[in-house]
Amino acid sequence: MSDELAAARKAVEDARRAQADAEERLRAMEEAASARVAEPPAAQEPAPPAAQEPAPPAAPAPEPPAAEDAAVASGPLSTEAVATVRAGYAFEGRALELGVLVNGAADPSTPIRIPLGMLNRHGLVAGATGTGKTRTLQVLVEQLSAAGVPVFAADVKGDLSGIAVPGAPSPRLLERTAGIGQEWQPLAAPVELYSLGGEGIGVPIRATVTGFGPTMLAKVLGLNATQESSLGLLFAYADRQGLPLLDLKDLRELLLWLTSDEGRAELRELGGISPQTAGVILRELTTFAEQGAEQFFGEPEIDVAELLRTAADGRGLVSLLEVPGVADRPQLFSTFLIWLLAELFETLPEVGDLEQPRLVFLFDEAHLLFADASKAFLAAVTQTVRLIRSKGVGIVFVTQTPKDVPSDVLAQLGSRVQHQLRAHTPDAEQALRATVRTYPRSEYDLQQVLTSLGTGEAIVTVMDEDGVPTPVAWTRLRAPQGSMDPMPEAQMRAAVAASPLQARYGTPVDRESAYEILATRLAAAEAEAERAAAEAAATKAAKERDAAAAREAREREAEARRLEREAARGRRDSERAARDNPVVQAIRSRTGQTVIREIVRGILGTRRR
Repeated sequence: MSDELAAARKAVEDARRAQADAEERLRAMEEAASARVAEPPAAQEPAPPAAQEPAPPAAPAPEPPAAEDAAVASGPLSTEAVATVRAGYAFEGRALELGVLVNGAADPSTPIRIPLGMLNRHGLVAGATGTGKTRTLQVLVEQLSAAGVPVFAADVKGDLSGIAVPGAPSPRLLERTAGIGQEWQPLAAPVELYSLGGEGIGVPIRATVTGFGPTMLAKVLGLNATQESSLGLLFAYADRQGLPLLDLKDLRELLLWLTSDEGRAELRELGGISPQTAGVILRELTTFAEQGAEQFFGEPEIDVAELLRTAADGRGLVSLLEVPGVADRPQLFSTFLIWLLAELFETLPEVGDLEQPRLVFLFDEAHLLFADASKAFLAAVTQTVRLIRSKGVGIVFVTQTPKDVPSDVLAQLGSRVQHQLRAHTPDAEQALRATVRTYPRSEYDLQQVLTSLGTGEAIVTVMDEDGVPTPVAWTRLRAPQGSMDPMPEAQMRAAVAASPLQARYGTPVDRESAYEILATRLAAAEAEAERAAAEAAATKAAKERDAAAAREAREREAEARRLEREAARGRRDSERAARDNPVVQAIRSRTGQTVIREIVRGILGTRRR
């Protein structure tokens, strides 16, 4: 630890020496510029006079201008305009330092700032790729954290995580910071790392399907208006039936139940949902789950109060959502962020206008949010942006051009930091002209300035402490104090492992929900069907046995009747034969009967002797 402390002190000393050298070079450059301005023009060959007249007295030589006026003379703004800008950004209350005015050269005497309380009125950071938007976000995040304001930011490209690591000084960096009067020192911000559903290194952020809601889920699934309405009815049915929709398999099981033989009658009772629509939703849901979205939904659901914490030293905690793994699912990513905003709106109490925000929400890659959005979704976003200010939450949208943000939302954004725009195509040129028309009047040719801004420069206008737009200012922005490189992975893993939130949200929970309840119902229905089938089979077997017994009885009866008929026929034949036999006739005669009796008595020993 002592070696690291010594190394850090040495780095700070080196930075200070480099800054002093840069300031000395800057003073030398300014003195040289002043000397060039003060030099008299080169002597010219005198023209021959037309007449011998006395030469007029020479005019007094002008005094050399001050250093700051030399910059004014070489820039697009007049001295009066610079004074107006300087007064427009001279706020009395707490403010974030964005940078300094550029008017030909950087003017450290004219700082460009934004009142801390005005971040409740939201803002926009725009500009083409590679113009310095991410560094502007770092500057905002670092100063908000230093002011005790918690910040939530989504790190789409993975390079915002450097705010958790002190920056490294370099001659180029210190020369830039000295040129704008910034006393730069390396400093790390307190950071809590999150990941979307556990896909990544950070603490998992999850949402339940019920909490996510049908409107946002319909946008993610790409449903049309009719299908979105049907999805809303499914949510209402689940609520009435006491079926918790916690993850995607719950909603899938509900759709399978309603499209099965057992639940089809309940689907008809819902009204407005055809089996075809239910099938479309089921297919889209299955595809969505196969893309890996299953892990984003479930429990434990994040408590948004975690985003409002401060560090032990009083600085605002920076909640950084690491999402490089879901860059190929932009709709899910952007819609998930809007869900967080909606949860904040539903959870936080009304506080009105505060001296500083309770939370600032940085919405990077905002164009992903509004692409192919339904009217219902846009209405929900617009209402959230309009009303969440009274909950003490400020929103900063970050995108490439202002036209990426719908007009109703753009109208709610009070502060704007516009980096360079490029107009290489007719559409881009049209977007540039539309952007220029949205700025207050100024002495700038904004169409020309916006295409010539350097990296780390922007056109700025904010709301002053009275809510009035400030003058448009060409600004050279401050350099972040954290690292401009991503945070090393080993350090990220160590920070997440040490977080108290990992024990609370790290392990997913799968309690009984609609999936288990409906699976039980379906199993019971299948068991009942099997029992009914068994009873039907037994009844059928019994009927078959009874029928066989009846047939057998009938056959026996018929056989008995046949035998009886044959016996009767035999008796008749015997009687007929006896009648025709002389012996039988003799026996049957009276004499024959007497003879027989005598024989019998003799045999029996009863005959008299």
